[in-house]
Order: sequence, then structure tokens, then C-alpha cells
Amino acid sequence: MALFSRRPKSAASSETPAEPARADDEQDAASAAEADAVAVPHVPISVTAFGSGGRTPAAAPGEDAPAPAAPVVPEADRAPARPPHLANPEAEASTQLETVPGLRDNVLLRDALAALPAQASPAELMNVARQLLQGHLFIRVQGDARELLAKGEGLPMSIITYQEQKYLLAYSSGKALQEAVSGDGDTGTSALAQPVTGIIRQVVEGDFGGIAVDHASRPGSAILPSQLLEKALSDLDPEVTVKTLLAAPRTDAIPGQIAEALTTAPLWIAARRTESGQVGIAELRTPDGGRLLELFSHPLELVALGRGDQPAKVSAEQLGAALRSDEGIAGVIINPAGPWIRLGRDQLAPLLAVGA
Repeated sequence: MALFSRRPKSAASSETPAEPARADDEQDAASAAEADAVAVPHVPISVTAFGSGGRTPAAAPGEDAPAPAAPVVPEADRAPARPPHLANPEAEASTQLETVPGLRDNVLLRDALAALPAQASPAELMNVARQLLQGHLFIRVQGDARELLAKGEGLPMSIITYQEQKYLLAYSSGKALQEAVSGDGDTGTSALAQPVTGIIRQVVEGDFGGIAVDHASRPGSAILPSQLLEKALSDLDPEVTVKTLLAAPRTDAIPGQIAEALTTAPLWIAARRTESGQVGIAELRTPDGGRLLELFSHPLELVALGRGDQPAKVSAEQLGAALRSDEGIAGVIINPAGPWIRLGRDQLAPLLAVGA
């Protein structure tokens, strides 16, 4: 089993960022039983940008801190080469919804885990973390979950224990569940699908060290520590509206629904202080020269890009004002790491109307 590692605290920071790591060598655990951990490799992962808490880059000594809604700076336009795991981000989620008939997978999380190599990079693991933040997860329960719920009894969930910390076992797909049962041979369990937000909250508020996702799958497994999950939860839209819509089948109604969601959902932009001291806001350029403002539904959506930009939270009022003040912005691209969507100015009427 692989767990996260902690870097030594430095004089510049009193906070140690949480670091997710691969669950490559965990011992198979029987449902609701504790398993001994062996061979625990550590993967150092920087989450400094995510740890900024949505702040813009710090001002230089003697300067005023930049406003979160800094105007778009044209020279800040940059589209650096994407890391390998995001070389060709898909606009839409996979249409393969089940790997076991009758059990709908968490498609985004399943595919992010399946893409992991034997030795995952920090950016690849952060990609898994961002795709966890929507949909549902399966948990294994000792006995018949429906019967236990009907009786009002507690659900003995599958866990593993390492150094006196419990890690909840969760699964992204029917296939991952099958691999777990095949690995430990415990057929006296049942699967229960639960909303991701509820599971994360239970782990953060309970006595857990984190979540082990698809622990019996090789190499597609990961462990996400509770410190990271707590931070992710604090920035998460309780309704997960934008991410959910982006993961859904791309019908004609989706663009309008997302445009409407932008008026109420929490959003972030990618900010960076330029050499000239200005705060630049990241843009993308289309082949015909159009300028698209990048928007993110959660800071992890930006961190997974691995560009070193800082997530800066922005309100609908600020976005509407920025778009109205610069008609050269052709539209927005939301969650460019994928699944993504591009909305033109003509589709952003709800956002343009906010604060007008």
C-alpha cells in the first residue's frame, strides 16, 4: 500500500500540503477488516498552488495586493505544452457508462485511474483527485446493505489500516469492485453507491486518514489523504453543478444550462504575476485568433494542468464586468483539462447580465 508523504516544514510556510500517492502495493483487505501494510513507497507531490486557497499571487513588497478580478492582460496569453496525461483532453466524457451490467460507473474517475502508469507523476495523481469531485463512489459493506439500512443499523464499511490510521476503501466502477472481491475472496459483501460529496465529508469529519480508491486494481489505484480531501471539500460547490453538467451527455440543452450555472456556481481563473509586475489572466487562442478566457469549476482543475498558475476565485459579477469591458474576448473555455466546453459570447447572456 502506498500512502502520502509529508515534506518538512520550511520557515516560509507553517502548513504542510497534503500529497496523494499511488496505492500500488496495498495488501488485499477483507471487508470491514484491518489489513497490515507493507512496502509503502512515497511519492512527493507539490500542491502549493492548490494550497493558495484561491488567492492571487502575493504582491511584491510595498505593492498593493492585486484584485481577484484583475482585467485580462493580453500578453498573459499562453498555451504551454500540456503534460502527457492531458495531451489531448476530451470535450466529452466517455459514453461507456458500465463495465459491469447494471452498475453505472463514475466514468471520469474510472478513466483517470485507468490512465495511470505503473509510476504515476504528481500531475497524473492530481488529475485523479480532480476527477473524484463529482458523481458517486461504491463502498463495500459486510452483509446486505439494503437489509442493514432497513433495520436502521450501521454499515460496516471496508477499510484498511496503516500506522493506526483508517483508510476507507472506495471504488469507481463495477470492474474495480469485481477485482476487489476476486482479490480478497470475500463474497459476503454488498456494494452501495453513495454521492462523492457525502463520502468525502464522512472521511474528513471522521477518524480516517483518507480514501483508497480501487485498491485492488493494478496499476489504476490511488490513495488520497484526508488533508487534501478537506481542502478540496472547502472549495467544492455543494451541488457540483458545472462538473456534473460537463460529465453528462452533451445534449443541445447543456450549453445553456452551464451558462446559467456560471451565474451562481463558484469559479476560478488562472492568474500569474508577470515579469512587469502585472497580474496576468490566462487565455487560450483559437486558430482564427479568438481569445477565450479560461474558467475552472474547482482549483484542482487548474492545478492538474501543471502550469504553475495560481487559482484566483472570481464572482459572477466580476466575470460579467470583465466580459462587458473587453469585447475582444470571444468567449470562455471551462475546465480545459477535460471534459471541457467552449461558450461564445452569444451563449453567455446570463453571465453578461449579472451586475449590468
